[in-house]
Amino acid sequence: MLGDVVRIVWMVFGNDRLTTKEVEFRLESLFNYHCPDDFAKTMTKFKQAGLVKGEVSVEKGGWVWWVDDECKSKDLSKIM
Repeated sequence: MLGDVVRIVWMVFGNDRLTTKEVEFRLESLFNYHCPDDFAKTMTKFKQAGLVKGEVSVEKGGWVWWVDDECKSKDLSKIM
């Protein structure tokens, strides 16, 4: 199930770098999905697992996230 959520999150990025709010907006508008907890915490957990990449952006005033080929090479069948 979590693997499915990760795949959906990956889909919203395309080749874009997005803020946490932008990711949340795309998830809601494209998939009618709303994360049940603090989404920034979820993205941080994904980052720690290597499923997304992120950095703080002074320009954007918060975290900016992206997905690359390294992230997409992770074996999602091994995450819970």
